[in-house]
Amino acid sequence: MKIISSKAHGLIDYSTVIFLLLAPSIFGMEGKLSTFTYVLAGVHFALTALTSFEVGLVKLIPFRIHGILEIVVSIALAGVALWFRNDGNDLGFYFYIGLAIIIMIVFVLTDFKSSPNR
Repeated sequence: MKIISSKAHGLIDYSTVIFLLLAPSIFGMEGKLSTFTYVLAGVHFALTALTSFEVGLVKLIPFRIHGILEIVVSIALAGVALWFRNDGNDLGFYFYIGLAIIIMIVFVLTDFKSSPNR
């Protein structure tokens, strides 16, 4: 069941960017974990801003491609989580495995045919 529209997906994405920018302070992240989280916020903002949907700012990336990139990112974040675990950073592991799961859920629930800018 696809219950998330393209507009709602965009709002979730911008909320995710804000969460990622605040996460290092909220969770006391330091070093590589903090840096990676800030970089991810920037990448997520760029993807959202460049997507062709209601809340996109430049509208270069088709919404369906946005979805494919998010599924790839979700899988990659699971790998990042394992990397943090192997590096002895449990906070990084739990943060990024949780984020990977949430992004995957949003992907599964999003109607990628709903964008009026297709």
